[in-house]
Amino acid sequence: MADEKKTVVVGVTGSIAAYKAADLVSKLSQNSLDVHVIMTDSATKLVSERTFQTLSRNPVVTTLWDLPEWKPGHISLADKALILVIAPCTANMIAKMANGIADDALSTYYLSHRGQTMIAPAMNNAMWAHPATLENCERLKKRGCIFVGPAKGMLACGTEGDGRMEEPALICRKILEIADK
Repeated sequence: MADEKKTVVVGVTGSIAAYKAADLVSKLSQNSLDVHVIMTDSATKLVSERTFQTLSRNPVVTTLWDLPEWKPGHISLADKALILVIAPCTANMIAKMANGIADDALSTYYLSHRGQTMIAPAMNNAMWAHPATLENCERLKKRGCIFVGPAKGMLACGTEGDGRMEEPALICRKILEIADK
């Protein structure tokens, strides 16, 4: 169907920048994309699942154990999603992705996803600069993951440097470029 909305999955991890993901989901929904959100447990401590459900108009996945249908949610969603964007993406999630660890709904979904993957890192500048994080990012880039950011600026921990999540408007533009191809 030509009028069918393109599906985007937004993964939200436990960075303080999780509040920016709400703006991103809102912008994507306003651009007529079918947005589905998968949150890590840590993300739910920072932003409400209800926020993303309201903005996306879709159920939010927070666990592999409470799925609304008989089908494994991460597999059925992976079959139709054009892009997975993880924003914010912590060093922990980057490490899980780089090493194939699937111990929560988001990391399990990542392993089943066959579309494009975009990562918007958000962490302390020392974590971003750590050799393990840089090596994990290189591994993911070699697999075709697109990185948007991190940006330079004042971080939640009070230091200044690389580590801020890029602004939702910029991430949205990058997603729309991929969706329009």
